[in-house]
Amino acid sequence: MTSKQRTDSIERHIRTHKYADLHTLAARFGGSLSTVRRALDQLEERGIVRRHHGGASLVETDAVAQEYDFVARSQRRPDEKFAIASLVAAQVEPGMTVILDGGSTTYAVARLLAEKRLQVITNSLPVASLFSEVGCVETTVTGGSIYNRLGVLLGPMCEDSFGQVHADLAVLGGAGITENGVWNHNALIVAAQRKMIAAATRTVFALDNSKFGRRALSLTTPFDPRFTIVTDTRPSTAVARAIHDAGARLTLAS
Repeated sequence: MTSKQRTDSIERHIRTHKYADLHTLAARFGGSLSTVRRALDQLEERGIVRRHHGGASLVETDAVAQEYDFVARSQRRPDEKFAIASLVAAQVEPGMTVILDGGSTTYAVARLLAEKRLQVITNSLPVASLFSEVGCVETTVTGGSIYNRLGVLLGPMCEDSFGQVHADLAVLGGAGITENGVWNHNALIVAAQRKMIAAATRTVFALDNSKFGRRALSLTTPFDPRFTIVTDTRPSTAVARAIHDAGARLTLAS
């Protein structure tokens, strides 16, 4: 395979799957990691991909996702979001039923799940749009009223939808995390997230370190033994102790 053929193949792969890591690309298309990095550098120069530590993602072209504020936020702290998303995605096994919340970090997780055969339940229109192009993921979208800023469905219909399902895993975001638990800004989001937690055997919160020490409008939930908190930096001693004392798990993305 010539260098151009490899670069073209990598471009097609990322256009299809939205995201890929270096090791997957090297294994699939041959060449060393440095060879793959050079190909990604060329694609980034052409404005096709955005490089992250350990991989690259397609520059957002999803017309549905573009309408929402979280897309702009997803361009901030891309390395941290990728590291967290990779660790969360590694916990998702083929055949699982997974609830996916809205938000930029959860959307990053969704991008990494495109090659896994899954049943996904979501109230996020951008996540649903992403999976509409993926044949191996069966996607169920809840009812509800659209919260335009984030492109999520909320309200009684949304909550009723989550009340009627069961999932192996729920992947949620949040606006803040303190020793009291995980917080969020909007009462309707909090109500929906509580239903997601109740519907799932386990819940993973994907939270970067900008959320540390922040309280929002409502406490979504205190820590629970069924929870895993995935973040990129060790939180304060008080928060780490509260997670441990509740029997929850703290996982750091490197």
